[in-house]
Amino acid sequence: MPRQRLGQHFLADLDWREQIARAIRVSPHSLAPLVGGERSQKLPLSTAVTHCWIEMGAGHGEMTRHLLASDDPVTAIELDPSLAAGLRRLAKEFPQLTVVSGDILKTDLPALASGRRIRIYGNLPYYITSPILHHLFTHASLIDEMHFVIQTEVAARLAAAPGTRDYGYLSVVTQFYARPEIVFEIPREAFQPPPEVTSALVTLRLPGARAKLGLKDEARFLNFVKLSLSQKRKMLVNNLRSLAKPEKIRAALGSLNLRPDARAEQLTVAELAALHRLLEGS
Repeated sequence: MPRQRLGQHFLADLDWREQIARAIRVSPHSLAPLVGGERSQKLPLSTAVTHCWIEMGAGHGEMTRHLLASDDPVTAIELDPSLAAGLRRLAKEFPQLTVVSGDILKTDLPALASGRRIRIYGNLPYYITSPILHHLFTHASLIDEMHFVIQTEVAARLAAAPGTRDYGYLSVVTQFYARPEIVFEIPREAFQPPPEVTSALVTLRLPGARAKLGLKDEARFLNFVKLSLSQKRKMLVNNLRSLAKPEKIRAALGSLNLRPDARAEQLTVAELAALHRLLEGS
């Protein structure tokens, strides 16, 4: 039985499972194979396998079997002990499956990957999506792509463009580390029990803008972004008063061909990074 406190909504619809499998390229019917995911039968496993899948919130294994079809090692992480027990029974059938009973926020991803590049899939509880993303971004250098089923409203925030209603701190952080794409929406009826909101499959391909910006202190930049967007509808001159005098902020904006009354919600990740350099010298 689903546990409400864990935000459990299981993807029960077989057709939607297959559509997701095709979209993330682990279905035999996918249009394009995963680059680097195929391996020659002639090579020893330790030589040939370069990627692994980490599944977060594996549940009853609704998508685990699809991931196993890729032939890459799969680690299924499940917080619910009763569900983890069922996944361990599945692991007896598939030796490339490892089951971890625990919290993704406390999981050592590098240890699970064992030197392999990481691909991630997860049906994320809506209430904890943002903390999970922030945790995963700390390991961005190890991850090639992430695919999540999340609340449509949150997916829109991840992929939002500057100047739109949904653009904010989570948008900037996500686009700093990854290139987000909303693949498709999934109706409430596809889940058991049905959630109160619609869901969407969103793909995050790494790296994002971070790869081109070359910031020395990324944590400092993200703190700058948080300050800039603390009241996103206010002018940057007001939000950044603790960092610099208004005339210096206006001069910096002008040197970037931005209006002196610009708001952070109007700036791209690259523009925010350029402003950060001018104001903080990093």
